[in-house]
Amino acid sequence: MSRSRSVVSRFVYDTNVFCSFAGIAHAGDSQTSAEEGQAILDVYRSLIGQSYQDRDGNQRPISAADILVVTPYNAQVNLLTRMLPTGARIGTVDKFQGQEAPVCLISMATSSADELPRNIEFLFSVNRLNVAISRARALAVVFASPRLLDVPCRTVEQMRLVNALAAVKDHESRSSGLVNDVIEQEFASR
Repeated sequence: MSRSRSVVSRFVYDTNVFCSFAGIAHAGDSQTSAEEGQAILDVYRSLIGQSYQDRDGNQRPISAADILVVTPYNAQVNLLTRMLPTGARIGTVDKFQGQEAPVCLISMATSSADELPRNIEFLFSVNRLNVAISRARALAVVFASPRLLDVPCRTVEQMRLVNALAAVKDHESRSSGLVNDVIEQEFASR
Protein backbone atom coordinates (compact mmCIF):
# COMPACT_ATOMS: atom_id res chain seq x y z
CA MET A 1 0.00 0.00 0.00
CA SER A 2 1.42 3.37 -0.94
CA ARG A 3 1.33 5.91 1.86
CA SER A 4 0.86 9.56 0.97
CA ARG A 5 2.81 12.22 2.82
CA SER A 6 2.20 15.89 3.45
CA VAL A 7 4.61 18.66 4.34
CA VAL A 8 3.29 21.24 6.79
CA SER A 9 5.51 23.99 8.19
CA ARG A 10 8.74 22.06 7.53
CA PHE A 11 7.69 18.86 9.25
CA VAL A 12 6.33 15.76 7.61
CA TYR A 13 3.46 13.69 8.82
CA ASP A 14 1.78 10.74 7.22
CA THR A 15 -1.64 11.75 5.87
CA ASN A 16 -2.91 8.28 6.77
CA VAL A 17 -2.43 9.31 10.41
CA PHE A 18 -5.12 11.39 12.08
CA CYS A 19 -3.21 14.20 13.81
CA SER A 20 -5.03 16.17 16.49
CA PHE A 21 -4.29 19.15 18.74
CA ALA A 22 -5.85 18.95 22.20
CA GLY A 23 -5.74 22.39 23.78
CA ILE A 24 -5.47 21.97 27.54
CA ALA A 25 -5.65 25.18 29.58
CA HIS A 26 -3.11 25.40 32.40
CA ALA A 27 -0.85 28.02 33.97
CA GLY A 28 2.43 28.08 35.83
CA ASP A 29 3.66 24.75 34.46
CA SER A 30 7.25 24.52 33.27
CA GLN A 31 8.28 20.86 32.90
CA THR A 32 5.19 19.08 34.26
CA SER A 33 1.47 19.53 33.70
CA ALA A 34 -1.03 17.55 35.75
CA GLU A 35 -3.81 18.97 33.56
CA GLU A 36 -2.25 17.49 30.43
CA GLY A 37 -1.60 14.30 32.37
CA GLN A 38 -5.28 14.02 33.29
CA ALA A 39 -6.38 14.67 29.71
CA ILE A 40 -3.92 12.04 28.46
CA LEU A 41 -5.21 9.57 31.05
CA ASP A 42 -8.80 10.19 29.90
CA VAL A 43 -7.94 9.64 26.24
CA TYR A 44 -5.69 6.67 27.09
CA ARG A 45 -8.52 4.97 29.01
CA SER A 46 -11.01 5.69 26.22
CA LEU A 47 -8.68 4.11 23.63
CA ILE A 48 -7.98 0.85 25.49
CA GLY A 49 -10.22 -1.85 24.04
CA GLN A 50 -11.24 0.18 20.98
CA SER A 51 -10.95 -1.65 17.69
CA TYR A 52 -7.81 -1.07 15.61
CA GLN A 53 -7.36 -2.23 12.03
CA ASP A 54 -3.74 -2.56 10.93
CA ARG A 55 -2.33 -2.00 7.45
CA ASP A 56 -3.03 -5.62 6.52
CA GLY A 57 -6.73 -5.32 7.46
CA ASN A 58 -6.44 -7.31 10.70
CA GLN A 59 -8.66 -6.02 13.49
CA ARG A 60 -7.86 -6.26 17.19
CA PRO A 61 -8.51 -4.30 20.38
CA ILE A 62 -6.05 -1.55 21.32
CA SER A 63 -3.88 -2.45 24.31
CA ALA A 64 -1.26 -0.58 26.36
CA ALA A 65 1.40 -1.87 23.96
CA ASP A 66 -0.31 0.06 21.13
CA ILE A 67 -0.02 3.51 22.74
CA LEU A 68 3.14 5.59 23.07
CA VAL A 69 3.12 8.61 25.39
CA VAL A 70 5.87 11.09 24.51
CA THR A 71 7.01 14.30 26.20
CA PRO A 72 10.15 16.43 25.94
CA TYR A 73 10.78 16.50 29.71
CA ASN A 74 11.88 13.72 32.07
CA ALA A 75 9.87 15.42 34.86
CA GLN A 76 6.68 14.96 32.79
CA VAL A 77 7.70 11.34 32.08
CA ASN A 78 7.87 10.79 35.85
CA LEU A 79 4.48 12.46 36.44
CA LEU A 80 2.80 10.49 33.65
CA THR A 81 4.36 7.26 34.96
CA ARG A 82 2.60 7.91 38.29
CA MET A 83 -0.72 8.88 36.62
CA LEU A 84 -1.10 6.28 33.86
CA PRO A 85 -1.73 2.56 34.38
CA THR A 86 1.20 0.21 34.95
CA GLY A 87 2.57 -0.94 31.62
CA ALA A 88 1.96 2.36 29.83
CA ARG A 89 4.78 3.13 27.36
CA ILE A 90 5.98 6.59 28.42
CA GLY A 91 9.21 8.37 27.51
CA THR A 92 10.99 11.12 25.66
CA VAL A 93 11.40 11.13 21.88
CA ASP A 94 14.84 9.56 22.28
CA LYS A 95 13.36 6.50 24.02
CA PHE A 96 11.02 5.73 21.13
CA GLN A 97 13.41 6.50 18.26
CA GLY A 98 12.78 3.92 15.54
CA GLN A 99 9.62 2.53 17.20
CA GLU A 100 6.02 2.91 16.06
CA ALA A 101 2.59 2.24 17.56
CA PRO A 102 -0.98 2.74 16.39
CA VAL A 103 -1.35 5.71 18.77
CA CYS A 104 1.05 8.38 19.98
CA LEU A 105 -0.03 10.85 22.69
CA ILE A 106 2.31 13.84 22.97
CA SER A 107 2.47 16.11 26.03
CA MET A 108 4.17 19.50 25.63
CA ALA A 109 3.80 20.22 29.43
CA THR A 110 4.85 23.90 29.38
CA SER A 111 2.09 26.48 29.91
CA SER A 112 3.45 29.52 28.10
CA ALA A 113 6.54 31.48 27.12
CA ASP A 114 6.87 32.68 30.72
CA GLU A 115 7.41 29.09 31.91
CA LEU A 116 9.81 27.85 29.20
CA PRO A 117 12.53 26.01 31.18
CA ARG A 118 14.85 26.10 28.18
CA ASN A 119 14.78 28.04 24.96
CA ILE A 120 12.13 28.02 22.23
CA GLU A 121 14.40 25.84 20.09
CA PHE A 122 14.17 22.95 22.59
CA LEU A 123 10.41 22.75 23.20
CA PHE A 124 9.41 23.66 19.66
CA SER A 125 12.04 21.57 17.89
CA VAL A 126 10.53 20.64 14.54
CA ASN A 127 12.61 17.47 14.53
CA ARG A 128 11.33 16.45 17.99
CA LEU A 129 7.71 17.18 17.03
CA ASN A 130 8.09 15.36 13.71
CA VAL A 131 9.64 12.30 15.36
CA ALA A 132 6.91 12.22 18.02
CA ILE A 133 4.07 12.52 15.50
CA SER A 134 5.65 10.07 13.08
CA ARG A 135 5.70 7.32 15.76
CA ALA A 136 1.94 6.96 15.22
CA ARG A 137 0.48 4.61 12.62
CA ALA A 138 -3.12 5.78 13.03
CA LEU A 139 -3.57 8.56 15.62
CA ALA A 140 -1.25 11.26 16.97
CA VAL A 141 -2.55 13.71 19.56
CA VAL A 142 -0.55 16.72 20.73
CA PHE A 143 -1.68 17.90 24.19
CA ALA A 144 -0.59 21.49 24.77
CA SER A 145 -1.57 24.73 26.38
CA PRO A 146 -3.11 26.98 23.70
CA ARG A 147 -0.91 29.78 25.10
CA LEU A 148 2.11 28.04 23.56
CA LEU A 149 0.80 29.30 20.22
CA ASP A 150 1.33 32.88 21.47
CA VAL A 151 5.03 32.55 22.32
CA PRO A 152 6.82 35.75 21.29
CA CYS A 153 9.46 35.06 18.68
CA ARG A 154 12.63 37.08 18.08
CA THR A 155 13.77 35.48 14.85
CA VAL A 156 12.28 34.07 11.68
CA GLU A 157 13.57 30.63 12.70
CA GLN A 158 11.70 30.85 16.03
CA MET A 159 8.55 31.78 14.11
CA ARG A 160 9.00 28.66 11.97
CA LEU A 161 9.38 26.52 15.10
CA VAL A 162 6.24 27.85 16.78
CA ASN A 163 4.42 27.63 13.45
CA ALA A 164 4.96 23.85 13.42
CA LEU A 165 2.77 23.53 16.53
CA ALA A 166 0.27 25.96 14.98
CA ALA A 167 0.17 23.73 11.89
CA VAL A 168 -0.86 20.78 14.07
CA LYS A 169 -3.66 22.88 15.56
CA ASP A 170 -4.68 24.07 12.08
CA HIS A 171 -4.78 20.44 10.91
CA GLU A 172 -7.05 19.66 13.91
CA SER A 173 -9.37 22.58 13.14
CA ARG A 174 -9.93 21.14 9.65
CA SER A 175 -10.79 17.72 11.10
CA SER A 176 -13.60 16.42 13.26
CA GLY A 177 -12.30 17.53 16.66
CA LEU A 178 -12.82 13.96 17.85
CA VAL A 179 -10.17 13.99 20.58
CA ASN A 180 -11.34 17.27 22.08
CA ASP A 181 -14.88 15.82 22.16
CA VAL A 182 -13.61 12.82 24.18
CA ILE A 183 -11.79 15.10 26.63
CA GLU A 184 -14.84 17.33 27.07
CA GLN A 185 -17.07 14.30 27.70
CA GLU A 186 -14.64 12.92 30.31
CA PHE A 187 -14.45 16.25 32.19
CA ALA A 188 -18.24 16.71 32.01
CA SER A 189 -18.82 13.28 33.59
CA ARG A 190 -16.89 14.26 36.76
